[in-house]
Amino acid sequence: MTLSPIEEKVLKALIELGATNENNIKTADHVMKKANLAKGMVGNALTSLVNKGIVKRVAREKASGYYVVKQQE
Repeated sequence: MTLSPIEEKVLKALIELGATNENNIKTADHVMKKANLAKGMVGNALTSLVNKGIVKRVAREKASGYYVVKQQE
């Protein structure tokens, strides 16, 4: 599965933040700061990664959280 450069950057940021299981969920704001990307770009990339089954989205009270479920080879 091919990822765009933005998706790769977002995925790398999630991994570096330690968001690799449901106990270490990070928000789009965390990813935005770590990846140094605009919030809209991060949001679009996260949605795409969720649709590809690489990242899982968890709805919470204030902000949704994300974590990596499938590491890229």
